[in-house]
Amino acid sequence: MKFTFFHLMAWPHLPDDFREQHHSVWVDVPNSLYDPARGHDVYHNYLDQLEYAEQCGFDALGVNEHHANAYGLMPSPNLMAATLTRRTSRAAIMVLGNSIALYNPAVRVAEEFAMLDVMSGGRFIGGFPVGTSMDTNYAYGTVPTETRERYAEAHELIIRAWTEREPFAFNGRYNKLRYVNIWPRPLQQPYPAIHIPGGGSIETYDFCIENTYSYSYLSYSGYLRGRDLMRGYWDQVASRAVDESPYRAGFAQVICVGETDAEAEKLYKQHIDYFYNRCLHVYPGFGEAPGYRTIKTLKRGAIPQLTPKGVKTLSQLSWKELLDQRYVICGSPETVRQQCEEMIQELRFGNLFCLMALGNMPDDKVRHSTRLFGEKVMPKLRHLWPDYAEDNRFWCRPIANRRHPDSELRGVA
Repeated sequence: MKFTFFHLMAWPHLPDDFREQHHSVWVDVPNSLYDPARGHDVYHNYLDQLEYAEQCGFDALGVNEHHANAYGLMPSPNLMAATLTRRTSRAAIMVLGNSIALYNPAVRVAEEFAMLDVMSGGRFIGGFPVGTSMDTNYAYGTVPTETRERYAEAHELIIRAWTEREPFAFNGRYNKLRYVNIWPRPLQQPYPAIHIPGGGSIETYDFCIENTYSYSYLSYSGYLRGRDLMRGYWDQVASRAVDESPYRAGFAQVICVGETDAEAEKLYKQHIDYFYNRCLHVYPGFGEAPGYRTIKTLKRGAIPQLTPKGVKTLSQLSWKELLDQRYVICGSPETVRQQCEEMIQELRFGNLFCLMALGNMPDDKVRHSTRLFGEKVMPKLRHLWPDYAEDNRFWCRPIANRRHPDSELRGVA
């Protein structure tokens, strides 16, 4: 198993009446709610938490890209990743990822990912999400029906930029370049491992299989609701007659660890409530612009729908319901281990993205949960897939003689 400490970097100072007073946490949330001076402390706390996760044994440190929202304060995750290359030395730096349909020209992603790979000494892992409709269509104005076409063209350009050794011209519909000639080029050859966040689109399943990318389902609804989508992926893997390595897949899960089940509830309940009730308060109309989903995927019916009448929304679920229905895995180290093992084996994935720094959770609680997971849970889950222990196709390949942070300079004002 590979464990990624995945940080969303939410704004932790939304008012108590946020749901009642504001339309959505994404797209049209007024930035008058943001305080740059407090943001200075927030960013540094979050970077400290990522660095601490490496000390606790996590295999990777994960960041991602979102725009115009208070749910995740990383319009440029590459800036965060660049900072981490200088303050860490062992863990992979995972940018999951850049929404490549938004970049024009997309060669910018090829350049910045190559820089991160070189700076980190080959510890970089990249990601090419199509991007949420909130980011791509509403915040950045991309025409929904063009999103996947732009994505495919951007991907072609990036891969060619990474692998061709002479300047070339690229004449796409959206990217027109007389000279494509990136400096630097990636350290890992032919290029870094790529993980693709997905939400159930058939095209994303096939795209991952065809390119030997890892498919990652990033969900806040827990693994019980992720079963159908993950089964759909594995069915597609089987139909393509390729190997069924668990490292072809990843899954994100909200996880909180305390010394006991009772302590975990006491410590984390209020912060989970903040996350689900404020950070995930998205106006349904922003969820998927018309044309964002393809006809093939709509026909299959493998996409999240609006909450049916009579069914509770996330904000209406009790703490017990969040736990029982596995939206959240929270409890003692043994409780968390048992539930994580059940989830990993049922969904068959080798990459667990641990969502442990959520909403307005203070630094001491994040570190408490992170340490307990690293010391008492992770070692008991690490060897769940012994038959695939040598499968490194989906992970980074660091060089042996890479530079390490200068310990004498750490903490100097």
